[in-house]
Amino acid sequence: MENEFNKQLYSFELGEHRGKKVIWIRFPYTLEAKNHLRDYVKVKWSNTQKSWYAPDVPTYRKLFGLQTSKPKLSKEVMIKIHPINQTEIDRYISQMILKGYSPSTIRTYSLEFAQLLYLLKDFPVNKLSPEKLKSYFLYCAKELKLSENQIHSRINAIKFYYEKVLHNEKMFLNIPRPKKHLILPKTLSMQEIKRLFRVTKNPKHLLMLKLCYGMGLRVSEIVNLKVSDIDSDRMQVLIQRAKGKKDRYVNLPKSVLESLLEYYKIYKPKEYLFEGQYGGAYAKRSAQAVFKEAMQKAKINKQIGIHGLRHSYATHLLEMGTDISLIQKLLGHNNLKTTLLYTHVSDKNLAKVKSPLDNL
Repeated sequence: MENEFNKQLYSFELGEHRGKKVIWIRFPYTLEAKNHLRDYVKVKWSNTQKSWYAPDVPTYRKLFGLQTSKPKLSKEVMIKIHPINQTEIDRYISQMILKGYSPSTIRTYSLEFAQLLYLLKDFPVNKLSPEKLKSYFLYCAKELKLSENQIHSRINAIKFYYEKVLHNEKMFLNIPRPKKHLILPKTLSMQEIKRLFRVTKNPKHLLMLKLCYGMGLRVSEIVNLKVSDIDSDRMQVLIQRAKGKKDRYVNLPKSVLESLLEYYKIYKPKEYLFEGQYGGAYAKRSAQAVFKEAMQKAKINKQIGIHGLRHSYATHLLEMGTDISLIQKLLGHNNLKTTLLYTHVSDKNLAKVKSPLDNL
């Protein structure tokens, strides 16, 4: 098999087949071209269309050089926005793309900004005064009864428009933010972590959970981990383009070396350590489903997601006496205040205090 897929041999066309989105693949037939294609892609033959096809998934779009569409809002959202402000939301989305925001952030911010545009109707958003904008946020708190976090999200989205699109830095000078509710990280105990691993029989799923916990990874980091990022000689792993587009190194746990080698022999990953059904990175939703299933099997009744493994890693390091500044580096936190949240979860001295009820 060649080192790289030669897309020049084929032509591609997006379409549908039996109610599912597919990519049609056409080429002058030769046995070499067919085998080359099947080495890289899980293709099927359509007798009706007389063509090979593959599922329309991001992995194959990337492989074939097909551009994914520019993030945009649905017709249902856009139809509620007056034409006078539709140009502004297009400018808004374009600016976020230029700044390299992720598709999920673009969607979240755009939907928050759209809420303001619905209310303005035919009033131009770029003509809004600071006083009117302040009144809008008061309306969000008093009438819509949005939570503190929801208001913060909406402020951030609208602030981006005025400061990064219109370059109006003064718009938010006198707009206060609600005080944030201190939400402590949800964690699992070491005993619960052991139970979680004990019930996970699939070697791929088990290694994924172990690395999430053992290196304190976000779900986006575990699914984007590449084979080439693992340096077993130095016992380090490079986490590339993590949150905030920063690289960092974390320590590879010695206890996973043997299972990592066994996993590699069985699954033979090509690029990403954990690959999906059609190659490419494992889906975040699939990783979250793996954790949820393990929680159910282990009979752990806590409202916690896979991110809880990262929280548990930090909390357990703190309980083992690890310096908080080292934990900050391993987690990739910009601000030490974020890491200091774990001191509220792990306070050994506080745990030693007995309730007077126990002395009665």
